[in-house]
Amino acid sequence: MPERPVVMVGFVPVAVTSLAQFQPEGSVIVVDEPDVIRKRELGPKADEAPVVRELIAWEYQLDGAADAFYNAHPDLDPVAIAPLQEYATPFAARLAERYGLPTGGYGALRILRDKAVLRRVSRAAGILNPESVEVTGPDGVRAFMAEHPGPAVLKPANRQAALGTRILASPDEIDDAWAETTAMDEGVMVPDRGFELRMLVERCVQGREYSVELLVERGRVVFGNVTGKELYPGGRPVELGHLVPADIPGELDALLRAETERLLKAVGFGTGIAHCEWIVEDGRPYLVECAGRFPGDGIVDLMDRAYRVDLVRAFWTLMKGEPLTTPLPEKAPGAAAIRFLHTGAGVVEDVSGLDEARALPGVQACSVTVEPGAEVRELRSSWDRVGSVVTEAETGAEAVAAAWRALDTIQIKVRPAQDGSAQDRPAQDRPA
Repeated sequence: MPERPVVMVGFVPVAVTSLAQFQPEGSVIVVDEPDVIRKRELGPKADEAPVVRELIAWEYQLDGAADAFYNAHPDLDPVAIAPLQEYATPFAARLAERYGLPTGGYGALRILRDKAVLRRVSRAAGILNPESVEVTGPDGVRAFMAEHPGPAVLKPANRQAALGTRILASPDEIDDAWAETTAMDEGVMVPDRGFELRMLVERCVQGREYSVELLVERGRVVFGNVTGKELYPGGRPVELGHLVPADIPGELDALLRAETERLLKAVGFGTGIAHCEWIVEDGRPYLVECAGRFPGDGIVDLMDRAYRVDLVRAFWTLMKGEPLTTPLPEKAPGAAAIRFLHTGAGVVEDVSGLDEARALPGVQACSVTVEPGAEVRELRSSWDRVGSVVTEAETGAEAVAAAWRALDTIQIKVRPAQDGSAQDRPAQDRPA
């Protein structure tokens, strides 16, 4: 009798690799958008992964897509369903409901997917949010900044990867920022038909940024972590690195976890993993956003290293409705850090120092995603970074220091792009 499949919505290579560590061959079904499958050439990648049984093309971001999928595949009999990408979260939740499987809940995931709705729901629950309004053009941004003096944040209500987010230091930047943010292109990561872009403008909260990751079983937290974040300087809040666990006082750690638990209860989150971002201003956490999926940016790997756990296996165990055989740790015995690499925009001429960086103490992984001849675009979103270093150490300070030493060892020589194409092309479409 064939193994009941797990269904992964959104093709993520590292997730396929992780599933292969404990799932039998031919036991994973991947669902993705037809246009994305074509543009990313996912067919051959799925064929090369023995754990993958089938890659199903489905327009899962359309209204009613999960119910249509269920009616088209009534005998699929999956054992678990989960999203691996932000845009897949509502579809995966609704599909799990139709098959009678554990899920964070369609209602909860619809709230988390829409930053404007999340603001309304969480604010009603007493969770601190910055002043925020939905706007349809530059005049709305100007009116908000006139009413709320000081820096503001212009961002999409329904996008991912910090895409289209700008910090506005003054009203003079509004027109250029609006033109830039509303023209952002996600390239191969989204279907050709596109979808409506909705924009928010908010007060810019001043303080350190953190994220909280909670693994939840039927509303009960079974694992939690607070991640420290560092951003690139400038007007685009792109993350420079992460530290697990965050090097903060126990009182702040407990407060951030408690506020995240309160948020998940406010939206009615059931079973799954949540990744919620906060900025602490004057000792008080303000909600940035929250996602009902695994965090990106290598944070899962950092948690596995720092806590000595297999979080992916634990997650899928819960999504199958099975109990965890042993409790997950409450404290991390070590620390792990990741730091990302970016250069000025242009064409790569030379990459050096990688082998030397990998040989440094504490370095666990080191990669550069560009080679000579590749174009590097201006840093506008997470996808524009060109490399990373992962380190482990006994303390957070030691892990971060090791990461910086490795980054300083890597040299990427870039010349300006003569036609400006490095600035204008979608990051996913450039040669790598």
